[in-house]
Amino acid sequence: MTLASATTDRVAIPMNDASPDIVFPPGEAGASLARVHERLRALLPAGDVAIYEAGGGAASFLTPDLLARAHITVVDIDPAQIANNRYAGTKICGDIQTHRLPPASIDLVTCYNVIEHLPDVPGALDRFAEAVRPGGLLLIGAPHPFSLSGLVTKYSPHWFHVWFYRTIMGEKWAGTPGVGPFRVHYHPLVLPQRLAAYMAGHAFEPVYERVYESPRFPEMRTRRPAFGRIVDGITDLMNLALARRANVRDGDYHLLLRKRVAQG
Repeated sequence: MTLASATTDRVAIPMNDASPDIVFPPGEAGASLARVHERLRALLPAGDVAIYEAGGGAASFLTPDLLARAHITVVDIDPAQIANNRYAGTKICGDIQTHRLPPASIDLVTCYNVIEHLPDVPGALDRFAEAVRPGGLLLIGAPHPFSLSGLVTKYSPHWFHVWFYRTIMGEKWAGTPGVGPFRVHYHPLVLPQRLAAYMAGHAFEPVYERVYESPRFPEMRTRRPAFGRIVDGITDLMNLALARRANVRDGDYHLLLRKRVAQG
């Protein structure tokens, strides 16, 4: 995870009996995630489905009703995340940039707050495209590299990310084994329009796309109101300087693509 992305426990379903419901991130992020769930319900087939969570770690953002009818495969490079996973039917400690699943075997691939950490994004996307069956879906959720939070994350040292989460956001376990923030790479493909263009070459087309305000902003307004007001003031001035051609608070995006079914 990065300064630009939601930490896992804010977008995930805690997989235990005491807390069975999904926890939505605050603000526009939660609204967009709810819309993603609506599209998944509309587009996934009824009955049992196969889901591949690439870099899924130990928690899922998918809804309980979907998880209940799914066989989940999680591949993650972090052994601690794999050891802590309690819901996947298949758990593999491996590299999603190179790991291959059987061709056309998956109804939904998710890559959520992971792709910004990969040096070989084309390799990962090629593996995803191979695994998805015709009519299947690929969901990418990621920080936007050209937002304020994305630029800060990209050009600041990793120790600063850990300090930010521990000191500003109050997450005392940040940076410990198996806990974000994790180091980022930001391959040039990690822009929604570039990802969509690349996946068009694999017969995928967008069915939902939204860039939204990073959940870091509403979190700061709640947890550190004075600091949040300062950041809002700075970003207001930046947006004014940009003549509102862009909103520097738009720090994250959802991109949902569907693989076309061959005609004839």
